[in-house]
Amino acid sequence: MSRRIRLLLIEDEEILAAVVKETLEGSGFEVAHAANGVEGWTMYHSFQPDLCIVDVMMPKKDGLTLIGEIRAIDNNIPLILLTAKSEKPDVLKGFQAGADDYMKKPFSIEELIFRVHAILRRTMFNAKPAVTELIRIGSYTFDYNRLELRHEKELKKLSQKEADILKMLVDHANDITSRKDMLMDLWGDDSFFNTRNMDVYISRLRKYLRYDEEVQIVNVRSRGLKLLL
Repeated sequence: MSRRIRLLLIEDEEILAAVVKETLEGSGFEVAHAANGVEGWTMYHSFQPDLCIVDVMMPKKDGLTLIGEIRAIDNNIPLILLTAKSEKPDVLKGFQAGADDYMKKPFSIEELIFRVHAILRRTMFNAKPAVTELIRIGSYTFDYNRLELRHEKELKKLSQKEADILKMLVDHANDITSRKDMLMDLWGDDSFFNTRNMDVYISRLRKYLRYDEEVQIVNVRSRGLKLLL
């Protein structure tokens, strides 16, 4: 019998954490709870979760710092951010730190469960078929399986999202890739916040490709993105 999916809830509000933990466990998940960012970092290593739910405002270590630390050593684990802040710049900071999704407090626990399932379907159960070949992108070599973009000046380890976006652009090289298609395929919806999240990843990819001036990711107004080779 396969093990239950493990969720790590990192939340300092005791009552909220207890309710969320109990409800998630009732939905079939194995849930561990950490009351602050320092404890969350320790439990991330010991519990080895499949997904983390992280509050922004916490004692000892805030959620954005913790997400950044987790993302620095794990490109693939899904991270959902809980925030009481509704300002767009604060949400974008979460995406820049490495969050995959966010929920604004107060939130519906039923919606949280729905989002957990949606992210897990995309990351665990709907894995894309392996890409076996090395892909040439100008003077770069792109290894999708290993999540690596190699240049003689640098070897860059990619996150799964970065690799997925780059693969879609490569598959349509010198042609337009619809933003909506990318968002629906990789995030499951084309909301404003996912659009801004994708923009963060595109900016990173442009930086990674800076050593070859002939390789460019360009915006095609009102239509999408194009990888020029």
